[in-house]
Amino acid sequence: MSELTRHCQSCGWEWTLPGQPGRSETCHRCNADLRVCLNCSSYAPSVAYQCRDRRADPVQEKAAGNFCELFEFARRTFVSKTTLNPRETAARNQLKKLLGD
Repeated sequence: MSELTRHCQSCGWEWTLPGQPGRSETCHRCNADLRVCLNCSSYAPSVAYQCRDRRADPVQEKAAGNFCELFEFARRTFVSKTTLNPRETAARNQLKKLLGD
């Protein structure tokens, strides 16, 4: 099993400093904001406002730095955006067959 780490949601650079990133902290590799909804342990695309914490104020830009006091840097295994999702690939292939492409 792979180790769960705190990392940039954009490029995968690992955050190794203790504590949480500040509002203005950016990734040292790609310069993306680190204190963003996409890096938070409460982020969930399937719930209202994409946040599991009902106390949080709604945030429009999930990839932009914000002032949420409930932010907790998520520990997870990094999966590159360029890595193909096998379920997505299978679904796309079935759709192509259905449409005759």
